[in-house]
Amino acid sequence: MRHRFHALCPYFAMFPESFVEQWVTELTRPNDVVFDPFCGRGTAPFTALLMERRAIGNDINPVAYCVSKAKTNAPAASQVRRRLTMLEQGYDRDEWEAERRSLPEFFGYAYGRETLRQLLYLRQRLHWRKSDTDCMIAAVTLGSLHGDGASASYLSNQMPRTISTKPGYSVRYWQEHGMRPPKRNAFDVLRRTVSFRYASEPPSDRALVLSEDVRDLPRYVHTFPRPVRFAITSPPYFDTTNYEEDQWLRLWFLGGAPHPTYGVISRDDRHEKTTRYWGLIGDMWRSLAVILDENANVVIRIGVRGMAPRRVAEAVEGTSALSRRPTKLVRWEASPAKGRQTKAFRPGSEGVAVEVDCHFIMV
Repeated sequence: MRHRFHALCPYFAMFPESFVEQWVTELTRPNDVVFDPFCGRGTAPFTALLMERRAIGNDINPVAYCVSKAKTNAPAASQVRRRLTMLEQGYDRDEWEAERRSLPEFFGYAYGRETLRQLLYLRQRLHWRKSDTDCMIAAVTLGSLHGDGASASYLSNQMPRTISTKPGYSVRYWQEHGMRPPKRNAFDVLRRTVSFRYASEPPSDRALVLSEDVRDLPRYVHTFPRPVRFAITSPPYFDTTNYEEDQWLRLWFLGGAPHPTYGVISRDDRHEKTTRYWGLIGDMWRSLAVILDENANVVIRIGVRGMAPRRVAEAVEGTSALSRRPTKLVRWEASPAKGRQTKAFRPGSEGVAVEVDCHFIMV
């Protein structure tokens, strides 16, 4: 049975666990370290733990960091249930009414009044960066924050599960279709979700998870388990999506602004100029050169719209020279991009049609 933590929080543009399993099986042994500098929702470090490897993950986006840390540093289910009970007992709906009224119009259409008051309370009370238990509750909330309004698993009016649609578009859609927010008790939804997810036993080991710009990772090498001889990652695709915009509602729950923001969290979300994009990939190689030990394997899945697969592989190989370490492209292959989520949520967008997988050895 597929581990139920994998789908803890639906996330945009993630690679499947089968991709990680294939390469981890081929290129590592039990107890080796698996490192992902752009870990998204934590598929690589979590899969590595399930395969009895040690794991390191990093992502600058707080949503990715929260979800990855929850999956790879999971507390016992009993601790999560106890904390939920304590939180519910401390909730006073009247305390949160004034703040509910002060929120932008979007929130009144997205959530029932009581649900929104509960979310405001949890948003302030959860110390998700400091507590593994609160981190798990926050991650479970993020996974339930928006989705199919008809499903009891989600707290919002009708929305996609993977991204947060923009406020103006959402309100117009709900108005045109006569949609009202569901009446949901957030504590009940979270309890059911925790029971469902914890039907799969969490890994016994824990991962190191960071939330840093990829360029700054060499500063944390002293915290990494050693040696690190395997990296597997998927950097942001060229001109495809803006994670800060697409995850704005989840970012709000984690303490961000009640509206989409741009360039506040990351300068690398959606490069539209190839020079800046390949500069990011070159910066990744510079960091890998410091972090990885000798004879390390590096597997990269990348998508670049408007470039032939061979040219993409050649460009990745070219940027590897910036590492200033001998690096060899062992093989590459292209495959159709699965899901094509960008096209579904951005009408008229072509998205990335082909993904290119490259395997390197860094001497």
